[in-house]
Amino acid sequence: MNPKYEAVIGLEVHAQLLTDTKIFCGCSTKFGVPPNTNVCPVCLGHPGVLPVMNKKVVEFTVLMGLATECTINEKSIFARKNYFYPDLPKGYQISQYEKPICEHGNISVEVKSGLKKNIGITRIHMEEDAGKSIHDQGDSTLIDVNRCGTPLMEIVSEPDMHSAEEAYLYLTKLKQIVTYLGICDGNMEEGSLRCDANVSVRLKGEEKFGTKTEVKNMNSFRNVEKAIEHEIERQIDILEDGGNIIQQTLLWDADANIVKPMRSKEEAHDYRYFPDPDLMPIVVSENWKNEIASSMPELPQKRRDRFISEFSLPKYDAEILTSSRELADYYESVLKVTNDYKSASNWVMTDVLKVVNEEKISITEFPVTPENIGNLIKLINENVINGKIAKEIFPEMLKTKKSPQEIIKEKNLVQITDTKEIETAIDKILLVNESQVKEYLSGKDKVIGFFVGQIMKETKGKANPQIVNDLLKKKLETFR
Repeated sequence: MNPKYEAVIGLEVHAQLLTDTKIFCGCSTKFGVPPNTNVCPVCLGHPGVLPVMNKKVVEFTVLMGLATECTINEKSIFARKNYFYPDLPKGYQISQYEKPICEHGNISVEVKSGLKKNIGITRIHMEEDAGKSIHDQGDSTLIDVNRCGTPLMEIVSEPDMHSAEEAYLYLTKLKQIVTYLGICDGNMEEGSLRCDANVSVRLKGEEKFGTKTEVKNMNSFRNVEKAIEHEIERQIDILEDGGNIIQQTLLWDADANIVKPMRSKEEAHDYRYFPDPDLMPIVVSENWKNEIASSMPELPQKRRDRFISEFSLPKYDAEILTSSRELADYYESVLKVTNDYKSASNWVMTDVLKVVNEEKISITEFPVTPENIGNLIKLINENVINGKIAKEIFPEMLKTKKSPQEIIKEKNLVQITDTKEIETAIDKILLVNESQVKEYLSGKDKVIGFFVGQIMKETKGKANPQIVNDLLKKKLETFR
């Protein structure tokens, strides 16, 4: 980016709430069902029907407001956002406009330099989703209204971000919070988390904002970052060539890595908002707010800091382990069996997450229970098995779902700690490797690794490595 300029970025994020039913009716919100099946007269906007507020939508939105340090307004109202589009049967969308439920919050992100940056949240409000137009099936446009009335929470940031990286970090943190709260699954590919970016550039030091564009159609976190980077560079190039930025809506084409104009300012909608006459104001009393607050889980940043202070984990470990609530829960369940915090962290971050990533499954689908990971670590620390044997047991645990104790018993994998048995193996290896013994005696200490490997092979990996090392060195010294 040209150092003469500064980017100014604000994000509008729509999060689909994880309620069983829609915001104003009892229709299911289940994803992936046949088109036009999750519908009723209310979400289709038939004459004479009345919406009924889903209480869970209010509670989820207030919970998000509390998690982001928003002011929760005691009274908020719904408004009708009027526009005509084929996938909006009513001709208007129920949203909140002048009086949203949450305002003036913030989210803290950590940029690459290690510094923390607070990004303001202008407002969080509730609204219903529209349907979906399908343009890729023949010559006709088809309409699926399953999504009509699905509850959404819109989170509008302040224009506090100045790089694509900051926008990416903010969006990632936002997803982490909504998934920790259990109010949204954060899946951008399925459309349950959607992001529009308002982007402008100005000369560094200027107070006045430049002309902004709105970038849409970004269906992954990396696409958001790429699209914003591209749009910043596009605007700078235009200004450097003496041109002017046109205020318009742009669509990101991920295949071509370009933005395409969708509509200009002159074609933008005038939504003619007015209060919805069919819905009463939402009143969030202090008691109700406190009741909602009591269900707040430990949030990711606080949990990360606790993992560092309570378990003495490196920051890197703590950030990975708290990246999702389910992963953090898994790790803490391992610690119910063992208090070896670092070994537990290593096993979860490497062996467990390797399988999770390769198999493309969630941690909740991982076949080995956290208790059995804890038992495996405990068995190593109690010298029942060594680390090498543990790495052989782990795939068996994956395959059979058996406990490490069962596998050790079945395969006779108990570690050899009997010094006489280990000495016998050492004598045998030294006898057939006289040249390596001479190398060691001539000062080549590295050859000890060769002996240890051969002894472990002789004992089928079951010998206690520490005992092997101690006895081997003593035995070799007797040759001097």
